[in-house]
Amino acid sequence: MKEHLSPTLLIVDDEESNLESLERVFAKEGYHVLLAGGGKDALEMARKRRIDVVLTDLMMPDMDGLDLLRSVKTVSPETEVILMTAYGTVQRAVEAMKEGAYDFVTKPFKKIQIIKGVRRAMEKQVLLLENRNLRSLLETTGDKRIIIGNSFVIRSLLDMLKQVASSEANVLLIGESGTGKELFARQLHQWSQRADRALVPFNCAALPRDLAEAELFGHERGAFTGAHKERPGLFREAALSTLFLDEVAEIDISLQGKLLRVLQEGEVRPVGGSRAINVDVRVVAASKADLETAVEEGRFRDDLYYRLNVITIRIPPLRDRKEDIPLLADFFLRKYAKKNNRQIAGISRRTLTVLGSYHWPGNVRELENVIERAVVLSKGPMIEEEDLPPVLFDEVVESGSLTLPMGISMAEIEKRVLGETLKMTKNNKKMAAHLLGISLRTVYRILERQQAEDEALDKENGA
Repeated sequence: MKEHLSPTLLIVDDEESNLESLERVFAKEGYHVLLAGGGKDALEMARKRRIDVVLTDLMMPDMDGLDLLRSVKTVSPETEVILMTAYGTVQRAVEAMKEGAYDFVTKPFKKIQIIKGVRRAMEKQVLLLENRNLRSLLETTGDKRIIIGNSFVIRSLLDMLKQVASSEANVLLIGESGTGKELFARQLHQWSQRADRALVPFNCAALPRDLAEAELFGHERGAFTGAHKERPGLFREAALSTLFLDEVAEIDISLQGKLLRVLQEGEVRPVGGSRAINVDVRVVAASKADLETAVEEGRFRDDLYYRLNVITIRIPPLRDRKEDIPLLADFFLRKYAKKNNRQIAGISRRTLTVLGSYHWPGNVRELENVIERAVVLSKGPMIEEEDLPPVLFDEVVESGSLTLPMGISMAEIEKRVLGETLKMTKNNKKMAAHLLGISLRTVYRILERQQAEDEALDKENGA
């Protein structure tokens, strides 16, 4: 059966006049509308094709709305159901919500009320579909890929990583804090000929000189106080694999010569040892600092720099790959929803707009923290703007200039200033309210007044 590209709404009511009236309303909204005169017919339709939203009467002779709700959720759990009734009570509404109803409206209802309810349910369906497509994209990239992202800059970087991975050259990863340098090192290792052995990581800034030396190169028994037994060290542990040296710029200058010898000669001498031991290790180093500056200042050996810097790969900051934010945010959402046992369907469009407008000085690590926080604090089925930390709304938005003629009314000034601010914030009303120093309610009041004035003008012009 051919599927329509527009969202599908199934309206269920045993009164034909109601069906015809609602069909006219929602056809104008651009939905593909299906009609059913009873619950059994509606359920049969739901079995045969995808239905995005069901709008059903509660009281019907063959199958009431609650029974239809339960049956539809069994056949198609993602379909949203809105119930209509003239016999609405709090108890029935609570019962319907517990059974999974999206919304509950009582007759007689205003047309705008039911349009808004269906529109919100449809928006949720669109987000679910987009999230599913994002996950599908992530899951079908294949080829042992662990880096999340589909932007041009990331795809180009991954192509380079794949080419470099097949070689034995040492690699230097340069990137700001939080960009995921270790993850890129793991991706390179995963694509290399050494992938059958685990990558061995070491943070060069984590330990003082003496401990770092023993940790990297190993030590003999009795080499120093507390050395009760021999330790092989990370270079020997990484034999036939990859050693990842994170923040290599922080390694003590007195250890750099010993590290250089390992890279040049392929042998390591343990602390307190009298003989050198051959090792076959590929080194991938990473730094957030500019190593060339460190060399010029005498903090880093130039010969070691050239040994590490056979191939340099620069990891882009998140602000340069913002099109990857929805993929990354969805990945972190699923990760922390599972960890915290939360049922969260996705991230709202307005929330994604805020995430896309932020500068992300902490890069991917900061985004991960923001999504984890939002998952924990969220009170609904979606991550909304109010679940985000205030710092995301404090970002300074570059402002343009607005020229106003003398004698313009205050109402017109409000309208123009709000309009320009909404353009700058990409229609993010909460951010616009914050920038203007007014409440969100005031923003909506101005917009509603503007809409009423526009409608009145249309009537005067015979529109």
